[in-house]
Amino acid sequence: MAKNPALELLSTLKSYFNQLSEGERTPTEVAAALNDWARESAESVKAKISEEVEASVSKMGFVKREEYDALVARIEEIERAGKATRKSAAPKAKSTSKSTSKSASSATKKSAKKASR
Repeated sequence: MAKNPALELLSTLKSYFNQLSEGERTPTEVAAALNDWARESAESVKAKISEEVEASVSKMGFVKREEYDALVARIEEIERAGKATRKSAAPKAKSTSKSTSKSASSATKKSAKKASR
């Protein structure tokens, strides 16, 4: 089980103070050790906070900004590909509709000639 952070701090400080008072370490060494310990503790706290935030956000159904940006980029890519496909397919559709129009108009003319006879 993890120690209480306050008790851990007091224990660490007591240990360094004892080493300093017994001459095992110089004040500079103790200060450097305390700085290292503080840095490690800060990194540990940041990691724990990050884990908790990520878990909470995930439970709420939110996504990370990176995931959202990647999805937007993918959608834009698909839309560009779709527009390019439509542009290349559009002339075919127009030429088909013209030939269909000609066929329809010629059929109308033929039926009009037959009706007039």
